[in-house]
Amino acid sequence: MLGLVAAALILVTFLVRLVKFATTDGDFTLTSRGPPKREQVEGKVVWITGASRGIGEILANQFTNLGAKVILSARNTAELERVKSEIISKYPTSSVEVLPLDLASGEESLREAVQKAESLFSSAGVDFMIHNAAFERPKRKALDESEEGTRATMDINVLGTITITRLLAPYMLKRGRGHFVVMSSAAGKCPAPGQALYSASKHALNGYFHTLRSELCHKGIKVTVVCPGPIETSKTSETNSSREGRSLEKRVPSERCAELTIVAATHGLKEAWISYQPVLFVMYMVQYMPTIGYWFMDRIGAKRLDAAASKKSTYSWSLMFGSKKSE
Repeated sequence: MLGLVAAALILVTFLVRLVKFATTDGDFTLTSRGPPKREQVEGKVVWITGASRGIGEILANQFTNLGAKVILSARNTAELERVKSEIISKYPTSSVEVLPLDLASGEESLREAVQKAESLFSSAGVDFMIHNAAFERPKRKALDESEEGTRATMDINVLGTITITRLLAPYMLKRGRGHFVVMSSAAGKCPAPGQALYSASKHALNGYFHTLRSELCHKGIKVTVVCPGPIETSKTSETNSSREGRSLEKRVPSERCAELTIVAATHGLKEAWISYQPVLFVMYMVQYMPTIGYWFMDRIGAKRLDAAASKKSTYSWSLMFGSKKSE
């Protein structure tokens, strides 16, 4: 009798965890943490790139709500001023500064930006560097990419991001503390058919920043690499609403992505995955059972290119079925 009860409890526990895995929006470590730790960011200086829209703008709002002092950076100064104005209107006592920045502008320009960021807020220095800015090209075959597209992607996603890190880190080391939060991608963990350059750039970031943490973690420097899958924004929502495959493609809301990013940072996680299924499932497969994971990606690779060309869902279980392939 006791054996049957124990077996039933094991089965129930398994089913509960299976349901949780099927419906979760992040990896187990991330979703097991509580809400963001306000005490980790309150009064701290948070510098966010790509802050003029999307997740960067939402991160700025959420960090401000937690009491952080925020530096907004992007190329579009007018949009940065809009974000600043809207934040101040919601949080009148907030501290927000605008620092226009072009990641492809070269080392000297980026050096000036770092010096300016360090001098803001009475020269308090940057506590959190949120590397959010990224360049993403339309989906296309890997062999169709040009040298110009390769340089544009790598200059912003990799070279500019690494240069700012290299220039900012000495200031953090001198203070004995600092935290780099890198908005990578699921494409930085798995193959991403149709996004070869973007995937390559995110793999490069993962390699660089995990290595950086290993070198500097004993000197007070933290690194959190965040790998989101498909994220729902107002733009993607409007586009997807007209697609037949809309119900097959579930995206994590951008507000939730920003919240989980701050959870990962304030809880000191080294890496965090944010996505619904099937992307999360594939990430686990590639990470822990690579032969099976890559088999999945090989099976859907050509079909994903077809889906992108037809403006259909590129994140659906349906890609596992059917036989159509790109020529």
